[in-house]
Amino acid sequence: MSRNRPSLIPVAVVTALAPVAWGTTYAVTTEFLPPGRPLFTAAVRALPAGLLLLGVARVLPRGGWWGKAAVLGALNIGAFFPLLFLAAYRLPGGMAAVVGSVGPLFVAGLSVPLLGVRPGARTVLTALVAALGVSLVVLRAAGGLDPLGVLAAVASIASMSTGTVLTKRWGRPAGVGPLALAAWQLTAGGLLIVPVALLVEGAPPALDGRAVGGYLYLGLAGTAVAYWLWFRGIGRLTATQVTFLAPLSPLTAAVVGWAALGQALTAVQLVGMGLAFGATVVGQGLRQGQLGTLASTTSSRGGSCAGVSPGAASTTCAATGDAVRRE
Repeated sequence: MSRNRPSLIPVAVVTALAPVAWGTTYAVTTEFLPPGRPLFTAAVRALPAGLLLLGVARVLPRGGWWGKAAVLGALNIGAFFPLLFLAAYRLPGGMAAVVGSVGPLFVAGLSVPLLGVRPGARTVLTALVAALGVSLVVLRAAGGLDPLGVLAAVASIASMSTGTVLTKRWGRPAGVGPLALAAWQLTAGGLLIVPVALLVEGAPPALDGRAVGGYLYLGLAGTAVAYWLWFRGIGRLTATQVTFLAPLSPLTAAVVGWAALGQALTAVQLVGMGLAFGATVVGQGLRQGQLGTLASTTSSRGGSCAGVSPGAASTTCAATGDAVRRE
């Protein structure tokens, strides 16, 4: 059983770079990008990065994967990005990101009907601790928080949590890597956002050099590279482990907001941040001790792990009870 653990540590560390990069989104949005344009910003972040990765991967969906890519693109990108930037425009960066720490609760609940995995008491308790950390930050915010911003932040993480669980359920087509999977979703999501942005916000705004630099950073480091690492991690880690990396985003946002933007946090809010980060660390150990037993059970049932790389197949099957099915 222990032989599986060392291989998961570097995967988790590399995957963690994605939420760290996303944590800088809030500061970049407020300091570099044109104000009040969440849909335009979401479209510029998603579509160019998707087309870039698509050109590199040179693989298109086939058969039923056209529909699956559209659904995942709508959840992970098409809905998530606009809601994320709406929250970023209306809330301080650290607080907007910390709301996303409720993601483990969404994933734990969705894993029952979609993955056939009933979360254990430790998983639920850890998710509740993360949610408690969120509440300490949000409820003790000086001067109150914008309700629409809070709602947008919660809705964004609900959308991406659903996309994460469905990504784990569907896996990847044979021979298709995480780069192509990220490209499909970014392109599909971007194509969904563009017409809505034109309808709601009108023509694109004029951009200065500062805004261009901000968009380049978000498109390359914060999107193309980050989403490739994220989907790579989803294929190798359990859904619970992946979602418990999400609190690294608020931690990064809070540190950047404090260090670069002068955004102060109270002592109670710092405790909340600590709880959310602690849940991240604990979440990486969930279920790993049971991998060998679950893998044997799955094998005896004749399960398969379609769409998961061979090196990670045993880990993924064990953690999800063969929730990644061949369809």
